[in-house]
Amino acid sequence: MKKIIRLLMIFVILLAVACKKEQAPNLSLEQVKYNSNKSSYPSTKMDSAQAINKITKQKVREVLELSILYKAGKQDTDIDAALYKQILGYFYKPDSLTVHNLLTELDSLNVGNARIGNFEVTERYFKEDTLNFARFDVQYFDRNNRPIGSFQREAQYVLVPAEIRFKKEFKFFFLNFYQQPILKDSISSGVTR
Repeated sequence: MKKIIRLLMIFVILLAVACKKEQAPNLSLEQVKYNSNKSSYPSTKMDSAQAINKITKQKVREVLELSILYKAGKQDTDIDAALYKQILGYFYKPDSLTVHNLLTELDSLNVGNARIGNFEVTERYFKEDTLNFARFDVQYFDRNNRPIGSFQREAQYVLVPAEIRFKKEFKFFFLNFYQQPILKDSISSGVTR
């Protein structure tokens, strides 16, 4: 009987604590008027190399997450079609062959989640062109978050000038993902400037 009374008392105390009304923040007009977003922006400015590194890592993560979501579905619904179209939007020449290696690897390993580590942006020079690469370690997990394995991967990307709002604005595209790098010279032999 004492156990029941103790259990009932604990339940009443928990109920009283859980039902405690929290005070809503005071959103007076003066407080909202002078509110600023300074705390949500980083205090240090990034140079262009740091910005490119951060954007590239974000794009790699987005492509991996969208690809995992796409492979988790049955690939026959409208949502899967929209996901596939969105994945192809990250590539300079949207084609099913550009993402084939990535989707095949995710499907064969039954990947449920991925984590990126040791991310590095590098440049290689081929003739007179600079080729941009993102080299990273990707760790795959199954649907129960058990590790499948860690693999070193590489993606080639390009920054295309696009004056949308500002003069020095670029669009980011992958040239390939998990494939051999494209080593073509973009300058034809008869053209000089």
